[in-house]
This record gives sequence, structure tokens and C-alpha cells, in this order.
Amino acid sequence: MKKDLLKLLDLDRKEIYDLLRLGDQLKYEQHNGIKHHHLEGKTLGMIFTKSSTRTRVSFETGMYQLGGMAIFLSATASQVGRGEPPEDTARVLSRYLDGIMIRTFEQEEVETLAKYASIPVINGLTDFCHPCQVLADLMTIRESKGVLDGLKLCYIGDGNNMANSLIVGGLKAGMKVSIACPENYMPDQRVLDFAKGMDLEIVRDPREAAKGADAVYTDVWASMGQEDEKLQRMKDFEGYQINSAVMAEANKDAMVLHCLPAHRGEEITADVFEAHADDIFEEAENRLHIQKAIMVSLMK
Repeated sequence: MKKDLLKLLDLDRKEIYDLLRLGDQLKYEQHNGIKHHHLEGKTLGMIFTKSSTRTRVSFETGMYQLGGMAIFLSATASQVGRGEPPEDTARVLSRYLDGIMIRTFEQEEVETLAKYASIPVINGLTDFCHPCQVLADLMTIRESKGVLDGLKLCYIGDGNNMANSLIVGGLKAGMKVSIACPENYMPDQRVLDFAKGMDLEIVRDPREAAKGADAVYTDVWASMGQEDEKLQRMKDFEGYQINSAVMAEANKDAMVLHCLPAHRGEEITADVFEAHADDIFEEAENRLHIQKAIMVSLMK
């Protein structure tokens, strides 16, 4: 039976930690020049209806390092963007490829693709969740702190796909999760229902959310597809920024993480970003390693 990675809600704690351990192993092997061609002769199709830097480069490079190849399929240069139903795309690509990664808007599109595909489907991002990014985040925190269990993860900003996946991933990994977001920008109800009775705190004050945090996280105030909301969001998110006052509430050795791209002066100040740049760009690198772990787990 084939497996997919559609959202972290579908994974249990063991599956998350298995991926983290495999990501650590593949990172060690790459840094030490040890080849790991686990997917030799295999091909990944990459469907993009949202633009990308890190997702495309990390998946494409990852497939090459695993001995396989990746094919880029943009919405503007394929039938995907001309109205072909995802169920038809799934059945056609299943006859050519060994796996599909898709970065798009609607979670339903990813779920439909997986339902009709006979090969593994990986969610590279939707408006609902970003599982690959959060697995990389957990990998980065675990590398730095040695553990995840019992640590406090704080997220400040929009209750968007990043907040949704950080809540689910953090709680399943054994972390305490604290979210500071405006009232009208809450995480998805499906995520809140999952987290009932678990160690999740949602507040309005970023400084309150950051108290005792081991990792403090943020994302842009206006994501792709929300450009027409930017002026309103600039007003609504005023004060929802990682700055020195917020970091003073966190633990002294707290990490700062950002999924990038970062808008310095908006969701994070330039001085805090640069002070924690090593962790942020280690986090970006770990997208490569954890996605290789995902592909090996699903496609080998």
C-alpha cells in the first residue's frame, strides 16, 4: 500500500521521529561525502501552481543526490494550469513517475491528487499546511537542543499554514506550543479541534506567548495570494513582531526561526534576524535533508 505525506495530522509521533532520524543520517552522510543513491533510476514530478525558491531547489537537488531526477511542471506550462482535473493528472503521471510533489493553494487538490494517484504524493505547501517545512523546523530545534520533548515553541503572527503545521507537529513531537495572533487570524478549526486538551496556548500578546520559550518563530504577514490584503494586514499585525522586547521574555538561549522569505522591519527586526541568522539558514538547509528523508521513506 502506497504512502503519502499530505499533512502532519496524518502522521503519528513515531513516524515523525523516524523521519527526523533519517534526515539526520542523510545530512551526516552528505556532509561527509557518503553517497546515498536510495532512489537511483526514480523520477519525481514537481507540480507548482505557487512560485517557489526553497521548495523547488531543495526537492530537485535532493532527488539528484539520491540518484534520481526531478521534473518541474509549472501551472503555466502544463495542462495542470489549463483546467485538467487533478484526478486525471494523477492517473496520467502515475504511469510515468515514481512520486509527485505538489505546491499549490487548496488542500483539497492535494488530497484528490493522492486519492487517484498510484504513486506517493508529497504536499510541498498548501494554504492549509506546510508539513515539509515544519519537519525541517523540528529537525533544526532537535539538532540544537538535543530533544524536543518538553520544550516550548512560540509562534507569533498569522494563524496560517505555518501556524497550523507548527501546532500539530510541535504537539505530536511532545512540545508545548504557544501562539500569539490577532483575533481574526486564528489557526484552522480542524487544528484547534485536534489540539483540544493538549499543551496549546493561544494569546493576543506576543510577549506573553514568548515567556519561557525555547524557540520563537514567525512568518510573513501577507503570504502569496494575499497581496491585495497587504495594507489591511500591516495594520492588523502591528506589534506582532519578533524584536528585542519579545526575545527578552524567552529563555536566554532561545532560537529564532523563520520559514523565509523574511521581511525585516515587519514580522522580525533586522537585528534579531541577523543575531539568529545561523539557526535560520540551518533551518533552510534542513529542508533539503528532511525532504530527502520523506522521499526515501515514501518512494524507495
